[in-house]
Amino acid sequence: MIPLPPLPLPSRLRAALEPLRGKILRVELAGLRIGPQFTLTALGLSPVFGKADVTIRASFFDYLALALRQEDPDTLFFTRRLVLEGDTALGLEIKNALDSLSV
Repeated sequence: MIPLPPLPLPSRLRAALEPLRGKILRVELAGLRIGPQFTLTALGLSPVFGKADVTIRASFFDYLALALRQEDPDTLFFTRRLVLEGDTALGLEIKNALDSLSV
């Protein structure tokens, strides 16, 4: 297997994702139970294998709505369309950091 190179990130996004350094985040598609896992390195966001510290699960359409800022993550969370498992404090820290960035 050929390792994938890290995804370079703008400095503001790298700073926002700093809590992820040394931790594994899994972004999972609901229903399929599959998704990539990432960690933050000095070079950017890198794919990794291993047990995830935190898993975020939602449907493709809910992820899209979040990316387009058509839905609020808190609304999706409280309606159980966005699920956090594992280290929920880390998940909330990442969510809040990303929310603080302007698009």
